[in-house]
Amino acid sequence: MVEPLPATRLLALAAVIGSTFVVSAVLTALLARGRLRFLHVLDHPNERSLHARPVPRTGGLALLGGLFCGLLLALLFSLIPLLTPVGLQPLELLQPLELQAPLDSLSQPLPQPSSQPSPQPLPSQTLAPLPWLGAALLLVAAVSFWDDRVGLSRRLRLLVHVAAAALLWIGGLRWDQLGLPGPIIPLPLLLALPLTLLYAVWMLNLYNFMDGMDGLAGGMASIGFAGLALLGFNAGDLTYAACCALVAAASAGFLTGNLPPARIFLGDVGSSSLGLLAAGFTLWGSSAGLFPLWIGWLIFSPFIVDATWTLLRRAKHGERLWDAHRSHHYQRLVLAGWGHRRTLGWALALIAAATASAIAANRLTTSEQWQLIGGWAAIFILIHLRVSLAERLARG
Repeated sequence: MVEPLPATRLLALAAVIGSTFVVSAVLTALLARGRLRFLHVLDHPNERSLHARPVPRTGGLALLGGLFCGLLLALLFSLIPLLTPVGLQPLELLQPLELQAPLDSLSQPLPQPSSQPSPQPLPSQTLAPLPWLGAALLLVAAVSFWDDRVGLSRRLRLLVHVAAAALLWIGGLRWDQLGLPGPIIPLPLLLALPLTLLYAVWMLNLYNFMDGMDGLAGGMASIGFAGLALLGFNAGDLTYAACCALVAAASAGFLTGNLPPARIFLGDVGSSSLGLLAAGFTLWGSSAGLFPLWIGWLIFSPFIVDATWTLLRRAKHGERLWDAHRSHHYQRLVLAGWGHRRTLGWALALIAAATASAIAANRLTTSEQWQLIGGWAAIFILIHLRVSLAERLARG
């Protein structure tokens, strides 16, 4: 059970989250108006686009700027730790806090280091992954921004994505358990490593694929990471919760300039970074025992299902998978006459429902969890049928 935090600490955390939103929103406004000329990059319409005029594509820099400021403030106020305590390895930090109680009883004859310890960061069982996740994020963001400016080869981008996924693995963020409802089934190294790399690379790219409509990617991040924050808080890992809350706040700040009609886009630097963070934080939560991996999948299932279904559908029809297209479900609805606002409204409702289900799922029995998964599978099938119906009606 989580011990209540002092009011001053809660206020400090709320202030940092609010500051993250404000910084992200201010940077979004500046970049949307072209005030920062050295960062000004336009997104010109192409075969994949749903917009008709050039729009700045550097909103991801605003989001990351807000996130960086939030993390810096949280570190300065000792709200979250940065490094692993001396002598501990990442996997050792995954043990429950209760295991430390016997050590306290043995400390009576030993001198205490200080009668008045310095302010402690928010309680956490998982300190080690943050630097590794940060390094992977910096790598992806830097290369993606350069890709936004001058364009890079697909091979180079893929190599960078794999390298970022490897950094997650090194930091202990691994798909090393089956991650489905029921008993915990560990995966062998020869299976866990490629699954982790594949999952991280796919999440990174699918988020990029789904960033094709005003407000969609930012809305998924705002709601999804807020859900992860609540899961972390309920499980007692307040460092994890605080980090997820900062991502949600930075994404919400970006949304102030991205709701229809959008004045600025995320660009690859934003969408790729959010995809990496989605992979990293779901693996972090699963590795720390905060929730099974499938619950993280459920939160991001509106993106995972749409992108994966579309990829398989295009592969089945022999289409070039790397070519620009407009065959995602949300794109098909816009082209069928729903428009950006109506499509976004239903998409955000779907995202919120999936996130609420994931938060509640942690308290369900195994059989109820499987029923929930089955229910969501039926929902996504019905959505596919509804999109097809909308297209038929639009054709008359």
